[in-house]
Amino acid sequence: MKQDITDRYSIYNADCIEILSGIPDNSIHYSIFSPPFMSLYVYSDHEKDMGNCKTDEEFYEHFKFLVSELYRTLMPGRLLSFHCMNVPTSKQHDGFIGMKDFRGELIKIFVEQGFIYHSEVCIWKDPAVQMQRTKALGLLHKQLKKDAARCRQGMPEYLVTMRKPGDNPEKITNTNESFDVMLWRKYASPVWMDINPSDTLQKNSVKEDKDEKHICPLQLGVIRRALKLWTNEDDIVLSPFMGIGSEGHVSLEMNRRFIGIELKEAYWDQARSNLDYMLNKPKQSKLF
Repeated sequence: MKQDITDRYSIYNADCIEILSGIPDNSIHYSIFSPPFMSLYVYSDHEKDMGNCKTDEEFYEHFKFLVSELYRTLMPGRLLSFHCMNVPTSKQHDGFIGMKDFRGELIKIFVEQGFIYHSEVCIWKDPAVQMQRTKALGLLHKQLKKDAARCRQGMPEYLVTMRKPGDNPEKITNTNESFDVMLWRKYASPVWMDINPSDTLQKNSVKEDKDEKHICPLQLGVIRRALKLWTNEDDIVLSPFMGIGSEGHVSLEMNRRFIGIELKEAYWDQARSNLDYMLNKPKQSKLF
């Protein structure tokens, strides 16, 4: 197992459930992450990779072990957010073209483990961009004239937030954050229309062209909003699926501490480089 531990972050190249089992009860202030999208993407060939489960049922059973550990380690009254989208089916694997309610199944698992369904925000996605990327039959303009019964809307992303029952021992006061009424209205909106899909660590980090790309990095703007809303400075932020370190990057940027776990070695190596760069990045002084 690879690991890198500093006074601001601890990151582990290992299975997330195994590492979480060693984290003390009620010690994490907030968690934000993107779970593997079942069999939609191939992240690695590792036998412990949840994305390699043979069936949906096997994935959900595996995921329940993680949720149980997340519940145990999260502070009472504190929050956890997962970023997801529903999953398209295919004729080859499912026998029909449609969608699976991945978001709903995840919510159900968290609630069964004791979490309270706290809130969610829908993140708007451009259907034209999705059509160009996925070539989905239901998004093709020509399908309107061929058979509109096959047409559908684009698939948005969601940031779903769960709360652990109990009284929060460390109140989130936002005393160090600027929150005027108009900004709060934007954050409190049930739909975020202004998230830049290109604002990812893959674009903004110190990665070189030869480095391996993360398949679906979480937008930095989403992470910044979540940390601004639901954490204090110096809080511990956890990501059990760290990828190339997006959540850690923003945590260090916003003066939070970070614990990250990533099973794929290539992603972990890049995350370590990204976090080390962020930790040692010279602070820019203001001219006026």
